[in-house]
Amino acid sequence: MLNSLALEQLIVNALREDIGDGDHSTLSCIEKSAQGKAILKIKQSGILAGVEVASKIFQLVDPKVVFTALKKDGDVMTTGELAFEVKGSIHSLLQSERLVLNTMQRMSGIATLTNKYVKKLAAYKTKLLDTRKTTPNFRLLEKEAVRIGGGQNHRFGLYDMIMLKDNHIDYCGSIEKAIEMAFLYVQQYKPGLKIEVETRSLEDVKKVVMVGKVDRIMLDNFSPKEIEEALQIIAGAFETEASGGIHYDNLERYAATGVDFISSGAIIHQATSLDLSLKASIQ
Repeated sequence: MLNSLALEQLIVNALREDIGDGDHSTLSCIEKSAQGKAILKIKQSGILAGVEVASKIFQLVDPKVVFTALKKDGDVMTTGELAFEVKGSIHSLLQSERLVLNTMQRMSGIATLTNKYVKKLAAYKTKLLDTRKTTPNFRLLEKEAVRIGGGQNHRFGLYDMIMLKDNHIDYCGSIEKAIEMAFLYVQQYKPGLKIEVETRSLEDVKKVVMVGKVDRIMLDNFSPKEIEEALQIIAGAFETEASGGIHYDNLERYAATGVDFISSGAIIHQATSLDLSLKASIQ
């Protein structure tokens, strides 16, 4: 679930970026005391995401605003439906409008694409993971959108899991040395921190199995046939993750191997924002 403090900081920074020294468009033509109502119109079908975030945005801008959700995060949405209505100071509604739309359109696009992938994996045990290929300062909400769409979150950052990737291994000198040093580090400084190691060949997989001391083996840019061979070598001793070169069209071929996880950066960085609009409701 969303970290409330991190969410608040994200919203405050985004509002500061947008409003600056004042919303002069609104200040110039709307009385400060004016009250109004707006509705969020859905203009494109998909999976709705960002309703709770929108409520938080309005609350931070003006605690007196009344927010009424008509749909919730994760709901299937259809063109023409309404997601929420909001009443209060028109100044507050207009100051919040762009951040609410940018957030919900982006999150809904990610949730919709994620859900498309998840549905294709429904017949398999393989779970879908996101990656750190995210937009700077927006990772919190992009990963929340993946969760809303039915995917699972991989590590959030560099601090909550050790992942020994190709560059770590090459700089360290060998895959065996990298694992041994990471394992010792965890025992000394961060007990309980999980270790994942990236493998680039079946020979790498054999080396990792011999050393042990990791929680998950990533099979990077392996073909489905190579993954099947790797899984025979691993024999269930470690969690397995397939990554690299996997997309919607070949997703099932990889899942059919029996790998535990498939990680995909595409569900975030290739997602297209969905069309939503916040419109004044004039009685």
